[in-house]
Amino acid sequence: MQSYKQEFIEFMVESNVLQFGEFTLKSGRKSPFFMNAGLYVNGSQLYKLGQYYAKAIHEHYGDDFDILFGPSYKGIPLGVATCIAFSQLYGKDIKYCSNRKEVKDHGDVGILLGSPIRDGDRVVIIEDVTTSGKSIEETFPIIKAQGNVDILGLMVSLNRMEKGRNGDKSALEEIEEKYGFPANAIVSMADVIEHLYQKEYNGKVVIDDKIKTAIDKYYEQYGAK
Repeated sequence: MQSYKQEFIEFMVESNVLQFGEFTLKSGRKSPFFMNAGLYVNGSQLYKLGQYYAKAIHEHYGDDFDILFGPSYKGIPLGVATCIAFSQLYGKDIKYCSNRKEVKDHGDVGILLGSPIRDGDRVVIIEDVTTSGKSIEETFPIIKAQGNVDILGLMVSLNRMEKGRNGDKSALEEIEEKYGFPANAIVSMADVIEHLYQKEYNGKVVIDDKIKTAIDKYYEQYGAK
């Protein structure tokens, strides 16, 4: 596992974004872990988060693209932070774009916020986490409506590695199958377990035998094949 992935796992724990315990998800599933990207709230956190995303995007998609699209609302700060980091790390100025929830009919009119998307643009989509693919269902037609646009792929922070809405495939696999572009994550839950299981971090074992057993049981029921 690359060092930046190990650092990102520890960063999620340190920021209290990745938590372990008992959580009820929107789907109704009882999960032993939960990720809340809304807890990245200060400048140093967003600075580091943008760097981790930029490194993962560069690893999977290179730098030959024009637009980083972050769906409203959480995708807006993710896109901005990552564009800044991409410029700093790789010397490439990527434009950010997001969608509005409602079309603006005065001033800076339209459905888009940030850079316009034009024919020939190559786009990478950025999100926090994808459990159902609903956000992509909403944003994919918006991006495609802008013209002859090539979507290179999707980048999320954590692959939960659980069944999506249709069968035994993960949400990321369902997106790849439905839309025809790759979907990747900075890290997967398998990476998280590998790095944290029975290892002390900041004076505490984050994933002990009890939590590991709960995660294993969860994946027995909800794990993607």
